Amino acid sequence: MNHNGSSDTRDGCELSRMGQVLEVLVFLFLIGPSMVLSLFAFQHENATFAFVAWAVMLRDIALVFLILFFIWRNGEPRESIGLTSHNAWREIGLGVALYIPFFFLAGLAEQIFKALGLSVPSGPAPSFLVPKETTDFVIAFVLVVVVAITEETMFRGYLIRRFSNVTQNTAAALVLSAAIFSIGHGYEGSAGMATVGTMGLIFGLVYVWRRSLVAPITMHFLQDLIGIVLVPLLGLK
Repeated sequence: MNHNGSSDTRDGCELSRMGQVLEVLVFLFLIGPSMVLSLFAFQHENATFAFVAWAVMLRDIALVFLILFFIWRNGEPRESIGLTSHNAWREIGLGVALYIPFFFLAGLAEQIFKALGLSVPSGPAPSFLVPKETTDFVIAFVLVVVVAITEETMFRGYLIRRFSNVTQNTAAALVLSAAIFSIGHGYEGSAGMATVGTMGLIFGLVYVWRRSLVAPITMHFLQDLIGIVLVPLLGLK
């Protein structure tokens, strides 16, 4: 992917722009309904944390395998969507360093959106979104690892590349991928969705800058580790 937003034809010359449009439509058709239906499923009284966690992990892993099939079929290297181990430790360190300002920026963005009158869920978080038992916390840790890898692969590596090639505009690709990323967090209210969209933009900017998913995956992992594992474990929420 070029930084000026031009199509990277050398890596994906085998796939026409129309082919990329159709490919993305297939992917969105598969992921879209599940993200929308999750808004209703998350309100089900009988859902458990383990059930929701395994459902999310299995869905995301399946979608990443679909993406890997797409790029294999097209003759594209996996590095074209940021799946590279080059300078991995340096990228992990960068992700950790960037997470510190990112954490405060995300919190500030959430407060601004709330001040603007965007909605937030009333009452405590649904019980199935909060781990309680020891096994729940083990599953929660696995969940944050899987989700960080799979969601960054889907929303940053794959969608930004495809949207950049189709629109010929990296900025548009960043906004579109972040908007789709935020849809799956509708249960957090419009303020939560806007905050997640902002986080998605930041992850995307880091990905475009580094041409690697390692730093965004690290940042995403730390964010979910704190919110999904550490906060409930320490009884802070």
